[in-house]
Amino acid sequence: MSATNYPNVFMLRQTNQLLGLYTIIRDRNTKRGDFVFYSDRIMRLLVEEGLNQLPVKPTTVKTSQGHEVEGFSFEGKICGVSIIRAGESMEQGLRDCCRSVRIGKILIQRDEETAQPKLFYSKLPDDISERYVFLLDPMLATGGSAMMAVDVLLKKGVKQERILFLNLLAAPEGIEAFYKKYPNVKIITGVIDQGLDENKFVVPGLGDFGDRYYCI
Repeated sequence: MSATNYPNVFMLRQTNQLLGLYTIIRDRNTKRGDFVFYSDRIMRLLVEEGLNQLPVKPTTVKTSQGHEVEGFSFEGKICGVSIIRAGESMEQGLRDCCRSVRIGKILIQRDEETAQPKLFYSKLPDDISERYVFLLDPMLATGGSAMMAVDVLLKKGVKQERILFLNLLAAPEGIEAFYKKYPNVKIITGVIDQGLDENKFVVPGLGDFGDRYYCI
């Protein structure tokens, strides 16, 4: 599957550096410290690509030598919203690129009785409807949690066009489901994998991201 099949899906350029980074974090023998370090590098690239997608407007500034230069400035404010807990790993990458950025949080967990995602908690900036939102979650598998998170944002007045969903790894099934429901939300991903197995895990994948990042 190619990102070009969907106009609002953007995959990082598959450079030698990026391919090397993914090889490290996919390796089950990679130690936690290295997994965190190289995952953080990919997250920073995802944030940079997300920022590339934001609209700008013309502006004029003066240089230290007194010359006027025509340039651009971002049109609006941004904020991050992480899907707890794995999404919280991406917050620092956003802070590294955007000083004093506001961060919201959404907790969605699987209901053991229905096997469906269930919203347990959300805390978002009061003015979130006026901001561009970077929705943060490392893995896009079925898309269930991410779509529920988008529902929460829409109910708070955020427009689809102002939501950018950042993830390290995406399954084609998740992208398709997400795009059908929210065609105007931009997906920024590092790589699109082969698909989902019978247990709805991304393959070849890299394991449970939250466990590898925080625990092992």
